[in-house]
Amino acid sequence: MGASTYQGQSGGLYPGASNTRPAAHTQAGKDIALQHVLPRNAAGQVDLVNGKVVLISIGMSNTTQEFQAFIARTAQYANLNSRLVIVDGAQGGQDAHAWENPAGTTWSVLAGRLSAAGVTAAQVQAVWIKEQYVGDNLGAFPAGARSLRDSLAAIARNARAKYSNLALGYVASRIYTYNPSRSAGAYQQGFAVKWLIEQQINGDPTLSYGAGGVAPWLSWGPYLWADGLGADHAAGGVPGRGDGLEWKCSDLESDLVHPGPTGEQKVATMLLNQFSTDETTVSWFNK
Repeated sequence: MGASTYQGQSGGLYPGASNTRPAAHTQAGKDIALQHVLPRNAAGQVDLVNGKVVLISIGMSNTTQEFQAFIARTAQYANLNSRLVIVDGAQGGQDAHAWENPAGTTWSVLAGRLSAAGVTAAQVQAVWIKEQYVGDNLGAFPAGARSLRDSLAAIARNARAKYSNLALGYVASRIYTYNPSRSAGAYQQGFAVKWLIEQQINGDPTLSYGAGGVAPWLSWGPYLWADGLGADHAAGGVPGRGDGLEWKCSDLESDLVHPGPTGEQKVATMLLNQFSTDETTVSWFNK
């Protein structure tokens, strides 16, 4: 967005309307990855020979669809760390309110999935979070997006409390929807993620990370929204995003909300690209 604003709010993924993660925050995440995200045994103790690093997902129906496609893609990724176990914890119909309840059934379902994968809570060290309120109903902006920001913060704290070695968290935006009653809320969800990460970067103690922290270190992971095909596409111009990301109707299911097979693959590709190249992930995602 540059210097532009949306309903009075500046854009950019990070503070200062920037799309570049602050160097100090990147270094903090890199240090945590190198020093803490290591293969661990069932009790959570470092075991470089037989230990595991567990990456989980937390979220709703779109999240599980996209993360399952990502897991399938990693099976074909030759440079994947053999000590990495990826477990999809996201669940259809479970919005941010469901996950912000630490006693909610979402967490027990995820516990069962970890057990089925042969890993423990103490081995969980990274999380992908993609959440929204049901129906993309955020209400008035910016109050609704700030409410979702607070729900995402609660989810991050819940995860950190349940997984003692959880160190890194990557929070994603909603994809585009062609459903006109949901399009504004789908876009505004990205502001909730932006403000959540800004809070942590600005030193909010309720999102402290590292030793003695109450949340994982947080970063974008990745930004998935794009304005459909872009305003200029129909006229023969470029898509709406500089990196070429666009969302066609054919990328979505018939409800124009959930990703179809090609939409799932777009997200899976972006996820694999990020996890295989980011400075805070390469040390534990790759061989």
